[in-house]
Amino acid sequence: MSNYRRAFIRGGCWFFTVNLLDRRKALLTERIEILRDAVAATRQSHPFDIDAFVVLPDHLHAVWKLPPGAADFSVRWRLIKTRFAKALPANERLSTVRAARNERGIWQRRFWEHLIRDEADYARHVEYCYFNLVKHGQVSKVSDWPYSSFHRDVRAGLFPEDWGGDIKIAGEFGERA
Repeated sequence: MSNYRRAFIRGGCWFFTVNLLDRRKALLTERIEILRDAVAATRQSHPFDIDAFVVLPDHLHAVWKLPPGAADFSVRWRLIKTRFAKALPANERLSTVRAARNERGIWQRRFWEHLIRDEADYARHVEYCYFNLVKHGQVSKVSDWPYSSFHRDVRAGLFPEDWGGDIKIAGEFGERA
């Protein structure tokens, strides 16, 4: 088993990228209510704040803050993935390895995380979450995408509704070139 080096900082803030196993599927947006329920149930049992969340058809990005005494974001992602998978019919194609381990073939096994270092890093990653769907050609304006906490942030006055129409965000944020 791999020994991953992760920063477990109590009350920390992280950026995440989580992918479906089959990136050609649109399961996350097709079954958005199941995903929302999985996140809500996980927040009930293992609280965390969602500072940004965007769901694309085949992957999602999020910025989370954990409560002051909590450091384990991995268990939260495991619970979300498990709850989502259990709510779906088991009709996906399985590799020999996944079948032998009695695993589902919905999610990539791991996720990418980045510990937010400072306010500038935080702002860059929240903006990346919201602009990523424009980058992937899902919409031409951030406000046109329904599966995003951007709309909540517009209502709170944190972003103007027309934000991200022609913005370019530099940097690498959980995706390989």
